Amino acid sequence: MTLFSRFRRPRRLAAELGFFNTYLSLWIVAAILAGLALGSLVPAAFAWIRVFDLGGVNLAIAALVWLMIFPTMVKVDYSQLAEGSGWSKGLVVSAATTWLIAPFTMAVLATYFLTVAFAAWIPPADAGGYVAGLILLGAAPCTGMVLVWSRLTRGDATFTVIQVAINDVILVLAFAPLVAILLGVANVEIPARTLLVSTIVFVVLPLVAGAAVRRRLLTRGGDDAVRRFTTPFEPLTSGGLIVLVMILFALQAEQVLMRPFTVLLIAVPLIIQAYAMFALAYLWAWAWRLRASIAAPTALIATSSFFELAIAVAIGLFGFDSPAALATVVGVLVEVPVMLSLVAIANRSRSWIDARATAIA
Repeated sequence: MTLFSRFRRPRRLAAELGFFNTYLSLWIVAAILAGLALGSLVPAAFAWIRVFDLGGVNLAIAALVWLMIFPTMVKVDYSQLAEGSGWSKGLVVSAATTWLIAPFTMAVLATYFLTVAFAAWIPPADAGGYVAGLILLGAAPCTGMVLVWSRLTRGDATFTVIQVAINDVILVLAFAPLVAILLGVANVEIPARTLLVSTIVFVVLPLVAGAAVRRRLLTRGGDDAVRRFTTPFEPLTSGGLIVLVMILFALQAEQVLMRPFTVLLIAVPLIIQAYAMFALAYLWAWAWRLRASIAAPTALIATSSFFELAIAVAIGLFGFDSPAALATVVGVLVEVPVMLSLVAIANRSRSWIDARATAIA
């Protein structure tokens, strides 16, 4: 039995989220297995992907990432940023845990486990790369998939969109300097030019293009025009994620299959980070008496990663076969099952959170 089977009214859920998103965990598992099988049997079939490189950015990966994130950027209504005062506490919790805590705790956990606790099993030459990959995951908070996680917990849709909008704005300003600082602390050399190009390609350009397209659509037909434009992208977005996961695991098949124990070790700090960030944000929201529809998306956005961005930047900075790229791919392996378990926790504790929110102080 999967976690999805525990949700009530699965047909209604499928109607709301779409076929791919409803059974996302199954599709991700299938993509991982297919990627590992194809990467082992016909590795040459994926070698061509490495050729398309421009300024340290792989164009094939960039196209798939754009396909996934551009529709989300078009959907985000940045005008609602000025209307978010009613959710100010939730936004404070979200911003604080996402940007002031999570990147640094991820750096600490990755450095401790991969260079100290697991030093006997991880070669020093690879440990720094694994740490770099996890730092990229920690510094790239989720912008798109959190919309799915929020809907699975019946989160406040408008509040979630405002969170995404704020994250997008901060991401443009903070991602490159934050990564440079954290990788510098971890003593990992990075090409500044490649990091800058990656930030522009995967953050700035999609955000600007999405905002421009949204503005044009609104002038032509309002919100209905936006919906008509983005709806056809939804299956393509989900399909792009599946294809990207398959390609990444095909390219990393040899390393994953030859180093299953290393993959398990890399997953340890990721799992600890995810549950710790969720617990911190969720309990903070509970202490501030936020209702469940606000508390759940607040905690989930602090927990999940913009792994598409982290993977693309890792490949650009360190290469397809680098330990950093492998670490970000392990992030995909961990992300979906962990997030689904947290969705289940949020749903089961909904009444407890709401009871606190409605109690007389």
